[in-house]
Amino acid sequence: MHLARIRYDHPDARRLDAEVQQEYAVRYGDEGDVTPLGAEMFLPPGGLYLLAYDDDGRPVASGGWRAMDRDGEGYADGDAEIKRMYVVPGARGQGLARKILAQLEADARAAGRLRMVLETGTMQPEAIALYESEGYEPCAKFGLYREEPNSRCYAKPLTV
Repeated sequence: MHLARIRYDHPDARRLDAEVQQEYAVRYGDEGDVTPLGAEMFLPPGGLYLLAYDDDGRPVASGGWRAMDRDGEGYADGDAEIKRMYVVPGARGQGLARKILAQLEADARAAGRLRMVLETGTMQPEAIALYESEGYEPCAKFGLYREEPNSRCYAKPLTV
């Protein structure tokens, strides 16, 4: 397995994004995550998008962060928001999400961001368990789904 920095609009990224959207739709019974995202949101120094590839060159996991600052949706100045963390079913249990998460945190910290934040939901207990095991704690809700009862928001300081 190897991690590659790619654009969010790369064909491999779009394919995994479609897969995660389908999984969200099944889990939540809706159209998936409709948060507006563009490739420019994940460009350094204000973001990063990663794909993990298996030894056969197939994309098997993704994740990115984008810089967010205080706005009307509950973000704070210096936030780095995690988006599109996903591991294909056949590659789960190998630590890929943890590897991607560690790289995203290191990159956001190096970019001067102060806090890593994410939004997930009650129908993703494995995601909640991962983030809590990595030191993320519940925080005030933010983002597009902040009013949704199934939404859960987490944060982790990036300062040393």
